[in-house]
Amino acid sequence: MKKKISILGSTGSIGVNTLEVISFAPDRFEVIGLACGTQGAVLEKQIETFHPKIVSVGTEELVLPLQQKFPHLEILWGEEGLVTLAQDSRSDLIVSALVGAKGIKPTFAAIQAKKDVALANKEVLVAAGALVMPEVQRQGIRLLPIDSEHSALFQVFENHNKDSIEKVILTASGGPFLHRPKETFSSIMPEEALKHPSWSMGKRITIDSATLMNKGFEIIEARWLFDLSPSQIEVVVHPQSIVHSLISYRDGNMLACLSTPDMKAPLGYALSPPERPSTEVVRLLCSSSLMRWQKKEVSIRH
Repeated sequence: MKKKISILGSTGSIGVNTLEVISFAPDRFEVIGLACGTQGAVLEKQIETFHPKIVSVGTEELVLPLQQKFPHLEILWGEEGLVTLAQDSRSDLIVSALVGAKGIKPTFAAIQAKKDVALANKEVLVAAGALVMPEVQRQGIRLLPIDSEHSALFQVFENHNKDSIEKVILTASGGPFLHRPKETFSSIMPEEALKHPSWSMGKRITIDSATLMNKGFEIIEARWLFDLSPSQIEVVVHPQSIVHSLISYRDGNMLACLSTPDMKAPLGYALSPPERPSTEVVRLLCSSSLMRWQKKEVSIRH
């Protein structure tokens, strides 16, 4: 039976990538709901392709054009629309991919409705982790991380005793200014900060990554997701973004999750763990030549 999915933030980077993963496995997933802010034209194309049952838009002005084009579609708007879509009984999984604090209320509503949540909207935990995580436990749902670093930890954590963990290590690419002289930082222009060397993301998270603010958010997110103390979380610089996170165990072993830097890899896992739907993510080739390449090129350092 197909897993029924609704996406909060379907026209953003994570939403678009989620739909790409779904389109690659149409026998496994069905889109029930889509929600966006103001990108009505993009939403229209998504409706035509994926045929959702319900959509929500950011402003009331977008409702009438959609009603005229899709007369049989249930169309909502505003914060109330997001909450209603998040709790719709036809969905099995809610992908929370809104930007900022506006994602907190609909995500919390989905949890209260006993929906599993695939979470990309890190502000939900950064701002409200103390409320969200107890509700996750009360409702007995799964909060599935989409961020590549937290997805990596989630995949390695599974079936392992938390008490045996010494620390977790999040990797950071270092952003576009890793090798830039500090004395030139005052002349940095916005367009330079938007050129991330590893990832293709929305503007807001790209800027936060360039300043490393995003990595600070990820530390807080990891603390809540995995019930860790701050002293158990470290960050290291790894410019190639191949190793996404590592876990160091008390017995001296270390486990890591690796892939090419493509959000479709963690997204695919978040949609139906422990199953792994096929994606078009470029594979890392395990060969003697790769190992030589890794030795020369892949670096992880404090």
